[in-house]
Amino acid sequence: MSNKRGLGKGLSALIPMDEKSGEDVVEISVSEIYANKDQPRKTFDEEKLNELTLSIKQHGVLQPVILRKKSNGYEIVAGERRWRAAIKAGLKKIPALIRDISDTAAMEIGLIENLQREDLNPLEEASAYQRLMNEFGMTQEELSKRVGKSRSKIANSVRLLNLESEIKELIQSEKITAGHARALLAIPDKNERIRVARKLEEENLSVRQVEKIAKEKSLQDKPSKKAPKEINPVFVNISEKLQRIFGTKVRVSGSEKKGKIQIEFYSEDELERILDIMAR
Repeated sequence: MSNKRGLGKGLSALIPMDEKSGEDVVEISVSEIYANKDQPRKTFDEEKLNELTLSIKQHGVLQPVILRKKSNGYEIVAGERRWRAAIKAGLKKIPALIRDISDTAAMEIGLIENLQREDLNPLEEASAYQRLMNEFGMTQEELSKRVGKSRSKIANSVRLLNLESEIKELIQSEKITAGHARALLAIPDKNERIRVARKLEEENLSVRQVEKIAKEKSLQDKPSKKAPKEINPVFVNISEKLQRIFGTKVRVSGSEKKGKIQIEFYSEDELERILDIMAR
């Protein structure tokens, strides 16, 4: 699958492997193993877990789990679903590879493993990105290279964490998509965001329809213009230059000592294009 090919360095680069293939696989009691509390995936599809349990009953665990030794047993680095299914299948032991892996690498491996299998919901993915940046000091550029995702996709993913809990629940339960959620973020008022989220769930609105509503709401919420302020001609020239560079509307305002630059975009693809220009 294309997703696997694009995932940065992949698991093999993060997990130290022995040259003697298969010789360091050991059998570990399932009771000595426990899940990593920092595992990005928090929910498991029960139907898929039952399918894996049935497969393990028939064929056993074909791929060893990756563990790291802890004072109170073995913590799972990769393969929690296999471990859970093995317990459901009644196995007492499970094949494993024991590796000396740092907290950062363990977090990366858990994220990449689930991204490769497309097992994470949008909020789990966003939370994992945020933790790797906040707790382990990764920049978006570093994270982009590690997981094989563009910086704009990572940035857009993390933005979902700013949504209200009611909207997050709709994402978690797959009643709305991440695309819908990103469109909702363009609505300035949080109560209005929630109202539109309910509307899109009830009426099964498309992402484009939500983007249109969000744009209308954003325009409505703009304060009425007061007497026009005199525009610094220097800023006019700078704005025009930036508009030619980015190919979209750019506003420069403020004074010579302090000001701000606003760059408008109207879709995720356009945002990614702008970010690519800025990175050059």
